[in-house]
Amino acid sequence: MKKKSKKKKWFIGGGIFIIVIILLIVMSKNNGSESIKVTTEFAKKRTIIETVSANGKIQPETDIKISPYISGEVIQLNVKEGDKVAKGQLLAKIDPEIYKTTYERMNAQVNSQKANLANSRARLAQVEAQYKKSQLDFQRNKKLWNEKVISDAEFEAVTSSFEVAKAEVKAAKQSVIAAEHQVSSSEASLNEAYENLTKTSVIAPNDGTVSKLNIEEGERVTGASQFSSGTEIMRVADLSKMEVNVEVNENDIVRVNLGDTSIIEVDAYLNKDFTGVVTEIATSADIIGTSVDQVTNFDVKIRILSDSYKDMIPSENPDFSPFRPGMSATVEIQTETAHSILTVPIQAVTTRSDTSSNNESKDTKLDEDTDNNDSENEVTPKDEEIIEYVFIYVDGVAKIKKVETGIQNSTYIEISEGLTEYEEVITGPYRAVSKRLKNDDAVKKVKRKYLFTKDD
Repeated sequence: MKKKSKKKKWFIGGGIFIIVIILLIVMSKNNGSESIKVTTEFAKKRTIIETVSANGKIQPETDIKISPYISGEVIQLNVKEGDKVAKGQLLAKIDPEIYKTTYERMNAQVNSQKANLANSRARLAQVEAQYKKSQLDFQRNKKLWNEKVISDAEFEAVTSSFEVAKAEVKAAKQSVIAAEHQVSSSEASLNEAYENLTKTSVIAPNDGTVSKLNIEEGERVTGASQFSSGTEIMRVADLSKMEVNVEVNENDIVRVNLGDTSIIEVDAYLNKDFTGVVTEIATSADIIGTSVDQVTNFDVKIRILSDSYKDMIPSENPDFSPFRPGMSATVEIQTETAHSILTVPIQAVTTRSDTSSNNESKDTKLDEDTDNNDSENEVTPKDEEIIEYVFIYVDGVAKIKKVETGIQNSTYIEISEGLTEYEEVITGPYRAVSKRLKNDDAVKKVKRKYLFTKDD
């Protein structure tokens, strides 16, 4: 019985020993330097076009809002939306009856004032004749008075009559001037009434297409004034010259210049790209939102070049435009182009903190930073400098290299210093490049499709 008990203990002890050995082997394997699966790509010389992306709406370059000068009922509407119009063409007519009445009244008032002017001039001629008679009487009587022929009383009476006649001439002249001013005022009112009468006709200011019609015949409209722009009855646009109006963020606007080429994608034509050129950049910003979450953008206008869509214009309708005002578009503004420069994929470049005052080697410091930098929101101390690095694949080992970068596009970034052509850089996975990899780590190069699969 004791022998069986001892055998049983030996078996149990042996089993525990074997399990412990297996666990130690597994732990030793897990704690060993396991290779990290990575993808690589060679640094090569390429042409990079740096771009700024923005979204916006297509609008005509010339889009005139037409409002009437006067108020009233629209009694005639000669166009409909989409019609082509020529400069000077009658677009609409506002009821002119009240303006006709005003014009006729002003015309009658002008005639009345002209009659008053004629009467004032006749009165002036009359008093001037009386003045001349009084002047002659005064001169004769003055000679007689000097000769003591007439009394002082008689001479004073003649003198008084002469002064009255002189004053009446001055008054008559002022009456004529006043009548002339009244005639001028009446004529100005007549001209105003005539202008209002002619403005009952709404005329096309230029050639174009009625891109928007806001009223129907019989509706009442309000005329423009110093306090209001009036009722917008329609818009006349030149659809042969279209542009994209986009908003560019303040961080990107400094890279945009007049004349920059742009690639335009219109949502309505997904399989075709159009070419444009920057024609206008706003100098003042559009600030959207509150002071806490405000966004600062600048308006940029990009003309769509007609050569990029001429194949879409049918020969039987040369005035046809494939674009309509308000269409959505995305633009890629090409701000800079560099030819034959050394590049790597963007994801191959990572930034790490570097403290210049630390006496440890940069590689050691990078290892410590990588281990401790698990939080993406960690604040970088003020005495630390952010430096860019890439990892080079060398015989199964990752070697870190400091680099300096330049322009970039959506795929590649320029390496201006730190790499040579055809060096093999590690491009993925992203977390390994950005956080996990350390200098001299063992890595295993695999194809992208095997990057996240388990080894057999």
